[in-house]
Amino acid sequence: DLGFQKPTPIQAEAIPFALEGRDLLACAMTGSGKTAAFLLPTIQRLLDSPRKKGPRALIITPTRELAAQVADDLDDLAVHTKIRGAAIYGGVAMNPQVRAFKSGVDVLVATPGRLLDHLQHDYASLADVEILILDEADRMLDMGFLPDIRRVLRMVPKNRQTLFFSATMPPEIAKLSADILQDPELIAVERKSAPATGVRQIVVPVAQADKSHLVLDILGRDEVRSVLCFTRTKHRANRLTLFLEKHGIEAARIHGNRSQAQRQKALDAFRAGEVRILVATDIAARGIDIDDLSHVINFDVPKVPDDYIHRVGRTARTSRTGDALTFVSPDESSELRSIEKALGHAIERAPRFERSGESQEPEVPHRRGPARGPARGQRPKKGRTAPKKAPSRRPRARRSRSARGTI
Repeated sequence: DLGFQKPTPIQAEAIPFALEGRDLLACAMTGSGKTAAFLLPTIQRLLDSPRKKGPRALIITPTRELAAQVADDLDDLAVHTKIRGAAIYGGVAMNPQVRAFKSGVDVLVATPGRLLDHLQHDYASLADVEILILDEADRMLDMGFLPDIRRVLRMVPKNRQTLFFSATMPPEIAKLSADILQDPELIAVERKSAPATGVRQIVVPVAQADKSHLVLDILGRDEVRSVLCFTRTKHRANRLTLFLEKHGIEAARIHGNRSQAQRQKALDAFRAGEVRILVATDIAARGIDIDDLSHVINFDVPKVPDDYIHRVGRTARTSRTGDALTFVSPDESSELRSIEKALGHAIERAPRFERSGESQEPEVPHRRGPARGPARGQRPKKGRTAPKKAPSRRPRARRSRSARGTI
């Protein structure tokens, strides 16, 4: 029903061992098919064992979006079974989640912080957990969740199966896996060194202060249907979104400081085509799956080549084509060299983007009359008298708009 024809490499290697009840340590990136690699054997093992009062499987994820996506995938894969799941994450009301605990579910998909909030109450217990799954463990480390994960681990039975998935294996993650896994089967799927062949990758040299205007220029092209734009910081995501809206572009944003309701509303609007551009930080975008995305924009060059591959891989999915544009300012050249070294080739260069005079000096609203004062640093021509207020008023307005338009 879901269109699966053959297993991905991670699925082919992980599923047989997981069905045997073995612990797994798997290095696999997002987009490798790892979600089905742990959900399918988990569903099968739960069907083969008697139902208990509490949840029998616990899946811990780093972000709300990924938790919601995994829970949706569980519903799809278990649609013809009686397996029930619930997503537990912050930013939404606790009452529906409390009811899920009390009514009984087979699988919990949770972020660490909200799960610990529930575990302070008598209605929530992990005593019946048979299968523990850590998804994107390295991202949880990056987000500072390692202490929370260790607290959760103290509340689950020691006699359990543990499936541990991480794209990378820094020392802290290696130590955590050694602490919690028993004689694990090691699986390392070959890492992607390049995006899908349908992705046209383009580097656009541009000054940092001109990047927001370059986004405007791109959105003015007919072939640009839907854009996922990655920024490095939450602040920059906010500034870019407000800049676009001020220029008449409907835009949505998701990042860690937005509530779950705001993030879901933004994602729904983008998927429905109500907005053409979704501005996101890397972490907030984890778990987001968007079909038929025409363009990805790297507003900032990713610090890590793997993040670049993950970002641009959001377009050109399922044999489609798409464009991935990376804005590179002069001080980001070293990051670009690292990416090209990982790819093994140079990325196509577009001409350097320069703002036109009209873009640099946007019209000041409500300017009256054709009279124009002298440009900054010039004296009025002989025989002409400049308006008394124009020279002082217009430069102030220009500076204000330029400052607000800089990301």
